[in-house]
Amino acid sequence: MVRINAVRFGVVAVFVLLAAGAVVLAAVLSPWWWLLAGPVLALAVTGVHDLGQRRHSVLRNYPVLGHLRFLLESLRPELQQYFVERNFDGRPYDRDVRTLVYQRAKGTAAEEPFGTERDVNVVGYEFFVPSLSPVPEPQTPPRVRLGGPGCTRPYDMALLNVSAMSFGALSANAILALNRGAARGGFAHDTGEGGLSGYHLRGGGDLVWEIGTGYFGCRTPDGGFDPDEFARQAAHEAVKAVSLKLSQGAKPGIGGVLPGGKVNAEIARVREVPIGETVISPPYHRVFRTPRELVRFVARMRELADGKPTGFKLCVGSRQQVLAVCKAMLDEDVTPDFIVVDGAEGGTGAAPLEFADHLGTPLTEGLHVVHNALVGTGLRDRIRIGASGKVATGADLVKRLVQGADYTNAARAMMFALGCIQAQRCHTNKCPVGVATQDARRARALDVGDKTERVWRYQQATVASALRIMAAMGVDDPARLTPAMLRRRLDARTVLSYAQWCEWLEPGQLLAEPPPDWAPDWAAADPDRFGLPA
Repeated sequence: MVRINAVRFGVVAVFVLLAAGAVVLAAVLSPWWWLLAGPVLALAVTGVHDLGQRRHSVLRNYPVLGHLRFLLESLRPELQQYFVERNFDGRPYDRDVRTLVYQRAKGTAAEEPFGTERDVNVVGYEFFVPSLSPVPEPQTPPRVRLGGPGCTRPYDMALLNVSAMSFGALSANAILALNRGAARGGFAHDTGEGGLSGYHLRGGGDLVWEIGTGYFGCRTPDGGFDPDEFARQAAHEAVKAVSLKLSQGAKPGIGGVLPGGKVNAEIARVREVPIGETVISPPYHRVFRTPRELVRFVARMRELADGKPTGFKLCVGSRQQVLAVCKAMLDEDVTPDFIVVDGAEGGTGAAPLEFADHLGTPLTEGLHVVHNALVGTGLRDRIRIGASGKVATGADLVKRLVQGADYTNAARAMMFALGCIQAQRCHTNKCPVGVATQDARRARALDVGDKTERVWRYQQATVASALRIMAAMGVDDPARLTPAMLRRRLDARTVLSYAQWCEWLEPGQLLAEPPPDWAPDWAAADPDRFGLPA
């Protein structure tokens, strides 16, 4: 705190004093002193303005010095092209998604001159199939109803929502801006596993309350699940759905980590943990150990939540284990209202590098497994699928809908909309723009009013872009998207649609006659044990 105060106010004070001294010297000794007084006075005025403005968090925390970042940012396209032309990094240039999010959040035009800068011949390149007969874009963005047979209070989810980011990992101002943006745009805000805070409830946005292995917000003194406290918290009108976190894409198989430096009195109260101690969530849940117990617990959560939609989130691992859960659903005649598939490419502020790089299934493959498992067991019409993991653009959104999702969640892109510059200091509590810190002086730089508007504008522009893409494909309803509309280059001479490249099961096919590729996993799936892959 002392250091950032010195940076914020010390630099400005120095320039103000120098400017005052130079003006006095110019007036008393010689007009030549104006050569120094002029520039120094301009820097002093700039510094004072930076401290008072609310648009740029970097300048509020680093007056005057922060302008160097914007200078370098303005040079970036030319520098990128310089390196690309010489192929110094050996990789084709890709558009800067962060820049696109910034443009949409600020409400500036995202169109650019010239053609695509992607290498369309690279293996893995994907593209949509446009129609010779485009249709008008829908006037109102479609919504997705969460609510299966056991749900008495369904909720209509937007196509793009705020993904799970906890209070503690993010600052109070960041949480409040996300929530107010969600309220303004009519989309949902996932709380993350860190519990329900006043900042989630003050903004007026619809909430998906996420429960992790630490059971923060509904926790017994020994760290178990407290059903009475859960029911009390779930009764908040702002809570529209409840999500049980099984695993996270960026670190499947281990629990979340909140460094002790971020655990102030307020965080400790929300999470019901000691002040100043690092919080490490367990890698597994206490409340279930088998697929059948998981399904029963989901039903219990829905009952405690008075019929609100209840589901779970996972990063897919073994297809056999996914099928074991499906068998448990069939046996118990109990289904979640939604399943969120988190891709292994998802980000986090705290995870071992080996976990982030080597564990978990990417979102494309994860969606394919979950969608087909539900279709093959005849359960797909009862369960909605959400997709999270580097969803940032309208094209990302449409791609995930084609691949089997009903709606999407974005975390990293929403952080960009808040002003995140990817300083990668989340775990240090020294975020320079006030997004991922509990340092009140750093968090002050994030102006809630301005960032609320940016979050809202980003979501609206991205959904509009998705609808525009679908209209160009001849589709005015996401339900009409098909795997044939997305194509992928497999090698220099082969391009296939997703309908050709992937195997798509028919409704109830696993119950009747499993295809050869699925038969071993289906036979090995046991609703009473997760087991290891066969």
